[in-house]
Amino acid sequence: MGKRRTQRKNAAMLDSDDDNCSVSSSSTMRSDRMSVSGTEEVEFNKGSLLHEAVDALFEKRGSTREKALAVIIDAFNSNVQHQFVEKKYATLLHQCLNCIKKGSSREISLASHTIGLLALTVGLGDNAREILEESFPPLSQAFKSGSESSKLASLLDCLAVITFVGGNDPEETEKSMQIMWQLVHPKLGSNVITVKPSAAVITAVVSAWSFLLTTMDGRALSSKLLQESITYLSSLLDKDDRSVRIAAGEALAVIFEMGGLEKFAAEAKGSSDGSVAEGNKYKEGFSHIQGLKGKILNQVRDLSVEAGGKGSAKKDLNNQRNLFKDVLEFLEYGYSPETSMKIAGDSLQTTTWSQLIQLNFLKRFLGGGFTKHMQDNEFLQDVFGFTPKRRNLLGSESNTEKRMYKSPNSVVKKARTQLLNKQRMLSEGRNIGHFAVNVGDEDL
Repeated sequence: MGKRRTQRKNAAMLDSDDDNCSVSSSSTMRSDRMSVSGTEEVEFNKGSLLHEAVDALFEKRGSTREKALAVIIDAFNSNVQHQFVEKKYATLLHQCLNCIKKGSSREISLASHTIGLLALTVGLGDNAREILEESFPPLSQAFKSGSESSKLASLLDCLAVITFVGGNDPEETEKSMQIMWQLVHPKLGSNVITVKPSAAVITAVVSAWSFLLTTMDGRALSSKLLQESITYLSSLLDKDDRSVRIAAGEALAVIFEMGGLEKFAAEAKGSSDGSVAEGNKYKEGFSHIQGLKGKILNQVRDLSVEAGGKGSAKKDLNNQRNLFKDVLEFLEYGYSPETSMKIAGDSLQTTTWSQLIQLNFLKRFLGGGFTKHMQDNEFLQDVFGFTPKRRNLLGSESNTEKRMYKSPNSVVKKARTQLLNKQRMLSEGRNIGHFAVNVGDEDL
């Protein structure tokens, strides 16, 4: 009875506003309940509201759960909630999964985003793996129940993030990538009814797929998958929607940076030394890739200088031109774009396409919480090799954070070592080569 009374109190608190409030309204709700007389009281009320919001996820009323999820998202964006997730991550995860199973499209979108934020907050380790294992079945099922663009985009982002954090081996990552790919490029069968995906869904799929591709070793990918992917992505460069073209261009850049064509050329050459039939089969495939290579170069050149049409947004057009100029320079000369951004006076730099795609994806996913997470989230700092000056200051971390991150025997410490080793391995593999315009021509 005590817990039920608590839930009713939380529901009353969350239902006090208009049922149609937006995600941003959580800030207003929070400020109504907080005293601003001192920092400690403000922080206490923030934490209290977060716990109340989690309790409100048990309520039957969908609008109450939606508002609670909005509060939780706001709290996770405002601060890296290490202490909270250490105690409540399992409760939050399973309530969010219940929201995905039975909620409205809006509730599913909010719950998906919350699970992604939860994974980024727990970082590497057993908890992140559990999030992926527990979430994969309901997410896979949710993809099949309706085609609303905003819902699918949130589900895709969630699957991408939890796989990025919790996926321990290539098979798990490939499984998630395959689920994504099926939304826009399904395997047809006698009993399969396909629905043409919207431009927004295609963009979301390719973006999430590319994000996970950056974690893969190109040498482990099958040539068939590479050929199918390159062919499909090339077709997207001809689409009318600019966001689709940009997403496809980024994906192709990652594939070529991984040495996708070099891998295919090497396999074609090796197979030509076997039976005549096998040799001819791979030569035909390689000839197809060579034709695609020339087509893609022409497409990229055209997109890098495209003139603005009627109603064309200047910012979007400039973004497209700049992206494809960088892609063209990489395809022709092997130069990856180098970027640098300031975060509270510290510089975060990227030097590869994979790093740039990861940065752009996580910036978009975290939104206004990106800067805070880069300052305080050690998992993300390790992903980008970013060390803010404040991280080195004595006393800047709570005792809980020190236990989680500083102990040499902690799960997070061991997991971080695994991440760094994996990044070094992938970096070494990608140094093999770039999209050489004449790759393999002299061998076939």
